[in-house]
Amino acid sequence: MLAAILVLCTLIILMTCKGASAGDDYSREVAAEIRNFLIADDWNFDFDEEKGIFRFGVNISGKLKHVNYFVPVHRDSYTVYAISPINADSDDSAAIREMAAFLSRANYGLRIGNFELDCDDGEIRFKVYTPCNDITPSREIVKASIVVPAMMFERYAPGILSVIFTGESADDAIKTCEDD
Repeated sequence: MLAAILVLCTLIILMTCKGASAGDDYSREVAAEIRNFLIADDWNFDFDEEKGIFRFGVNISGKLKHVNYFVPVHRDSYTVYAISPINADSDDSAAIREMAAFLSRANYGLRIGNFELDCDDGEIRFKVYTPCNDITPSREIVKASIVVPAMMFERYAPGILSVIFTGESADDAIKTCEDD
């Protein structure tokens, strides 16, 4: 009995963490609204009809140049992940700590979405979660959920890259990004 409870708890944790895939029971209506926005805005994208997952990329201003998107649609929500093509050095614990500190400072006060760092492989991404709970999101909501991550990478990429490539401190790197 205890083993069954542990297995059930593990499954619940796996489904709620790390952006679990959408699966067969995703909202076709929400997916259609996202698809309509992407088509109307002339984005090139792939959609996995079976899993309910959009994949595409976007070019951005600055040295990072490009971010990749992964958008799983769920039954009552969808999540937009914009993923940096450059990772922090996962073999350097000091570099991971500095990147974590930088992203934590970048996240402070953000109203829509947040940066995430996978400390195991160094992946850096920006996430926007959109609850839908029996409604279909408007075009404006879909647009914001897709455009904001690119804007955040444009703003914070100089700091991300300086922490990765020059070893700049999180404090100094965030000042560069936020001193307007």
